[in-house]
Amino acid sequence: MSEHFIDRLQSALKNKLPGEKAHADLMPINRSFSQEALKRAIDYRKSAVGIVLFEEANSIRCVLIQRPQYEGTHGGQVSFPGGKMDATDVDLEYTAKRECMEEIDLEPSLMRTVGRLSEVYIPVSKFLVQPYIFFVDPLPSLKPDEREVDEIFTFEIDNLLNSTRLKRIDLKFKNGFKQKDIPYFDIEGRVVWGATAMILSEFKAILKSL
Repeated sequence: MSEHFIDRLQSALKNKLPGEKAHADLMPINRSFSQEALKRAIDYRKSAVGIVLFEEANSIRCVLIQRPQYEGTHGGQVSFPGGKMDATDVDLEYTAKRECMEEIDLEPSLMRTVGRLSEVYIPVSKFLVQPYIFFVDPLPSLKPDEREVDEIFTFEIDNLLNSTRLKRIDLKFKNGFKQKDIPYFDIEGRVVWGATAMILSEFKAILKSL
């Protein structure tokens, strides 16, 4: 099953990507499209995340992490393993694999690169995020980085195609700011919103085309 799926996915990723049209379905209200926000951005940083897929019990699953609560912008959020590009990184694909190694103890040599999705710009933290899709067979035992990861969990990617997983919520942030009617994916009982949800929304659009 996995080889057939990965071959179809790899072929789909070589075509024109859904991009910001798909991102829009999970964008918070009043958030600018990435390409528009980039025109006004100053001193943004390049970063990359890994969408790690694997097969289990005849289904394709994906790895997500729960960030610990901290004072930073993304404290407590669900995300993909990833982070900023270091000066010594040869490219952003290397960045994504290195971050997977550092955050979830996944050896880069085990990660088969399937392709990449569209960039997402995060204005609040000034990160331009490049998502890469990797396939691992089999998925080894993972270990969360004590400082950067509170928990590692996985979900069946077919859940993205279930319309009941797409919900809306009002959120209150540590600085007292409130944002209403934020779209999110309900994944394993967790609120997955923001850039991670936007990336998953594009992934969902590609899955629907397979």
